[in-house]
Amino acid sequence: MGTPLTNQERRDVLAAARRAIADAVAGRRPAELPAEGVFARRAGAFVSLHRRGMLRGCIGHISADQPLAQVLGRCAVAAATDDPRFPSVTADELADLHIEVSILGEVGRVEDVNTIDVGRHGLIMEQRGRKGLLLPQVATEHRWDRHTFLSQTCVKAGLAPDAWQHGATISCFDAEVFGEHER
Repeated sequence: MGTPLTNQERRDVLAAARRAIADAVAGRRPAELPAEGVFARRAGAFVSLHRRGMLRGCIGHISADQPLAQVLGRCAVAAATDDPRFPSVTADELADLHIEVSILGEVGRVEDVNTIDVGRHGLIMEQRGRKGLLLPQVATEHRWDRHTFLSQTCVKAGLAPDAWQHGATISCFDAEVFGEHER
C-alpha cells in the first residue's frame, strides 16, 4: 500500500467523486481531473454508493495502470449509472447518497490462506474464466471469518463456495477505505 492519503486528499477525492456523479445524473459530461497531487497516483479504486444504509452501486478498476484522475470519475459515474444490479441514481437521491472510496494496494497471489487478514485484505477469486472480488470492508460489515470470506468471494465469482479449496486462484490486496459521513 502506498503512502496513506491525508485528510485533505480524502476530502478532495470524495468531492471529485460527488461532482462526477452529480454531473452525470444531470446529463453533463463530468469534468476531467488534472493528474496532479493525489490524482496523479496510479492505483486501482472502487467507488461504493450507499443510500439509507443500503448498497446503491459499486464499480471499480483493479489495476494500478492509470492515474486516479482517470479512474475515480469513471468509477464514480459507473457506480451511479452502470451497476447492473441497480437502476441509475436519480437527482432526487443525490442528497441521501453516501460515497465510499477504496484505493487499492498491490494485488498479490495468496499461497497460504492463513495469511489472509480479514478486514485488511480484499480478495479476488478466479477459476475457469470466472472472477469475483470482494473489498475488505465487506467481510467486516458482515462479520465473516476467513473461510466465510473465501467462500463468499467464490460465490461472487459464480463458483461453488468451496472452489477456493479446489484449484481456484486466490489473490488479495490492501485497501485504504474512506467515505463521507452518513447522510
